[in-house]
Order: sequence, then structure tokens, then C-alpha cells
Amino acid sequence: MKKTKEEKNRSSSHATASYTSGQLAKKAGVSVRTVRYYDQIGLLHPSQTASNGYRTYTDDDFLILQKITIFKYLGFSLNEIALMIHTRDTLTMESSLDMQIASLEQKINQLQSLKESLITAKAMVKENTLDWQSVQKLSDLRAQEEKLREHYRSANHLSIRIHLHEMFSQNPQGWFTWLLGHIDFRNINRLLEIGCGDGALWQKCSLDLRHRDIYLSDRSKGMVDFARQRLGEDYSYLVLDAANIPFKPESFDAVVANHMLFYVHSLPDALREIQRVLKTDGVFYASTYGSAHMQEISALAQDYDPAIRLSDQKLSERFGLENGTSILEEYFQDVKLYRYPDTLVIDDPQPLLDYIMSCHGNQSEILSCRLEDFAQFVCERIHKAGKLVITKDAGLFVAKGRQEKKVKKP
Repeated sequence: MKKTKEEKNRSSSHATASYTSGQLAKKAGVSVRTVRYYDQIGLLHPSQTASNGYRTYTDDDFLILQKITIFKYLGFSLNEIALMIHTRDTLTMESSLDMQIASLEQKINQLQSLKESLITAKAMVKENTLDWQSVQKLSDLRAQEEKLREHYRSANHLSIRIHLHEMFSQNPQGWFTWLLGHIDFRNINRLLEIGCGDGALWQKCSLDLRHRDIYLSDRSKGMVDFARQRLGEDYSYLVLDAANIPFKPESFDAVVANHMLFYVHSLPDALREIQRVLKTDGVFYASTYGSAHMQEISALAQDYDPAIRLSDQKLSERFGLENGTSILEEYFQDVKLYRYPDTLVIDDPQPLLDYIMSCHGNQSEILSCRLEDFAQFVCERIHKAGKLVITKDAGLFVAKGRQEKKVKKP
């Protein structure tokens, strides 16, 4: 995709070195033919192209080429990389590198397991003891490739969505700071977060953790690995399903579920498990969205093509601000809702485009061959209006007191 005016301005503000195609290829350890091919298919456009066709690349372009190389090593196709490179300027360099490091560590572990299995299989062949179970293990290890790529996609998309809010939210406190501020840590020694994602909630936490056990969990091993990479060893990490929490009853003073209950397969099973592992006086903190959340972004995408759906389901109907109280009152005696006051005011099209492409709906399928046209459509909308004001409709439920099961009278 061609660089927008905003991208070029950002590049020129901090990139000083310039390279020819040959110099860039040598610096990156690839062939000149590869650089030219990436230019041809829209993966890596030069920062400047003279009237005589002379191409000039910058350090920004070198970093893009580095990302392409990493993505290829992780097994992404060039079509997938094209969509991911489209979001190249959204994430901070540190965040992007953290995700790449965590993904490569997973790749290294996977290759090490594959190597060990091949060595074992070779020894069994030599001894004429090879069995089909060993062959199946090799196939299973190779099948982990797609899981690894999905882990990266999920973490990358989550960071993009968080970054949009950080850039354009009008509430100076910020969502994660606001949420942590509503958690009463005075009586919390053991806390479990379900669906921790990449650990963003705790990244700027100033809490003294020396005398507390904080467990961060997610059903995705890749997400847990990203959280560990980001936060270090002050926390405990585990992979779990919210409907099957591997702790004894009354294990925690608090459980946190930040924007995740609407994703669980069986909400009643998950809430029963959360109720079970909470102490009698424990507290459950569950955040979610309302039906109006980010509605202007969905409307914008559908103005371009009515077939676009940014979500494959209406999450707020599963567990939202409108129905959350009645759902939680089946399990807890005291349920209070605190709303987060905020809006987004967006005047830069690129982060908005990145957000749209990171959603869980069908937009990638519809827009994959029309990205430049859609980008122009969004740019014109913002230019015409000067800014886009986006509704944020989010809040936090604080639930206390276990609701005893009602016994039906005979």
C-alpha cells in the first residue's frame, strides 16, 4: 500500500540515512530482486522515487523490511504480511519488537521439540521400533505452525486496538489506570485475572507486588507468553479455560475479567467457576461494553460497503452494560456498575484504518484487494469533517457476596 502523506511526514522527521535498492538489500541480507519484488507487489515502497526511476529507501523502510523477514520466518504468506505491514506505523517500536521476540521464542521452542522428536524417530527406525504414535507426534508438531501465527495475529490486533484508545481518548486517566483504580487492593492478597491478553492492564501498575500473588491467565498460550515477555516474573502465568479453573474453592480474594466474558463459550459455566474460586467475601471485577460502543466506526465501514461486519457477533448482547447486572445477580448478591466517561476524537486516518483491519469480522476478506481505495475513503471522511467523534460505552461491574442457590419448594 502506498505511503500516506502523514506516513511520509513521520518518516522524514526522524529518518536521516538513505539507501539505494542495492544498499538496502545488502543491509538487510536479501537480494536486490527481493527488494524490487516487494516494491512491485506493494509490500515495501521506497520513500522517494525520482523522475528517472531512481529509488531511495530510509531506515524506516529498513525496519519494515526487517518485519517482513520475521513474518516470513514465522510462516505468514505474503498476502497476510501485506495486511500486517499496512499497520506498520501504529504500534510503538518496543511493543512491536516485544511481540516479535515472543513469537520467535515460541518458534525456537517448537523447532527444538521437532528436532528432538526427529532424533527419537531416527533412533527408533534404526532399532526397527518406530510406531505410528511417534509419526503422529511429528505431524502434531508441524500443525503447531498455524497456532503460532494465530497467536501473533491476536496479540498484534489487540495492541492495535488498545493503541487507538491511548492516542485519541479524551479521558486523561486512561482505561487501564481507571480500572485498576476501582480495584480495592487493601484486602487482596491473591488475585486471578482471566483473559489477561498481552498483560496490558498491569504494564503501568505501581502496586507493590512483593506480598501478593497475582495470577495472569488466558486460554491462548501465545498471549500468556506475550504477557510474560512484557511484564517479567513478578506475576504467575498459566493457560486455562474460564469454565475449568484449576484451583481449589475459595482460592482468591478477587477475580478480574477485563472485556472477555462475552467471548467465553459458556458464560454460566464460567461464572460458576469464578464464583467457586472466590472467597466468601471475595470480589469479582468484570468490564464490558454497551451497545453504542464504537458504533460510528462500524457505520463508517458500512458506508463504504454495507456487507462489512466488524464483529461476527454482537458482543454486548452476550454480556454488556445493558444486561450485565441481571446476569451477575444470578451469582452475586451485590452488583454495582461504574461507567467510564470517555469519547474518541480521531483526526488521523492511519490508526483508524489499522483498528478497522484488526477487528474480528469479515473486513479483511472484503477489503484485502481494496485497501488503497478504502484508505482514501476514510481520509476524505476525516478531511471533510476535520475529526471523527466516536462513542465509547464501557464500564466495570463490581460484584460481591456469593449468591446461594435457591432451593425450590416441593
